[in-house]
Amino acid sequence: QVQLVESGGGSVQAGGSLRLSCAASGYSFSSYAMGWFRQAPGKEREFVAVIYSAAGTTAYQNSVKGRFTISRDNANNRAYLQMSSLKPEDTAVYFCAKSRWNSGYYNLRLEAEYDYWGQGTQVTVSP
Repeated sequence: QVQLVESGGGSVQAGGSLRLSCAASGYSFSSYAMGWFRQAPGKEREFVAVIYSAAGTTAYQNSVKGRFTISRDNANNRAYLQMSSLKPEDTAVYFCAKSRWNSGYYNLRLEAEYDYWGQGTQVTVSP
């Protein structure tokens, strides 16, 4: 069965860095896009970044552009989110997700485009 397990969250001061990891299993990892989303307290879950399966094309939410970098290691079935220059407003539970389809994506910024999710990892950024 498909499993996604995030790790790497924690507490950091503003300006610091964290690297989140998502370990995937149970499917052909390299064939699917991987997304990162986050949910802050009292807010809806929102798109953060996505990396496509082919050519490693990426896309980011505007607020994290230039600070976050998404990457993937297809040999080891892992996706990563390198977060730098963290701000208190980045505080949230971060989730990785597997795209529902392996081609013909509609809009990978939408949650409906993903069919499996990890359990989430907490990131807390203090002022």
